[in-house]
Amino acid sequence: QVQLVESGGGLVQAGGSLRLSCAASGTISSIRDMSWHRQAPGKQRELVAAITSGSGSGTNYADSVKGRFTISRDYAKNTVFLQMNSLKPEDTAVYYCNSVLNSFSDRTFRSYWGQGTQVTVSS
Repeated sequence: QVQLVESGGGLVQAGGSLRLSCAASGTISSIRDMSWHRQAPGKQRELVAAITSGSGSGTNYADSVKGRFTISRDYAKNTVFLQMNSLKPEDTAVYYCNSVLNSFSDRTFRSYWGQGTQVTVSS
């Protein structure tokens, strides 16, 4: 079965940096896209950044993180990263990894979520 595992969260001071990682494992045949979402207390989950592959490959960022966050992928390891610089207290949230991929067991594209990793930015 496919699993997504996040790592790299923690506590940092405003202006600091963190790099999140998300590794997808299992009988994966292809990955259409990978993305990062976050959910702050009392707020809905929102898209932070996404990266696609194949035709029309590209990246997409929430306006609030443009110029500060960078999403990238290691295709050989089925891993997506989120480099977060110039962190602000409002970036505090649980960050979730998501991937739309096709596995050999399901043989169709489905959306998978990781368990999430806490990012806390102090003032």
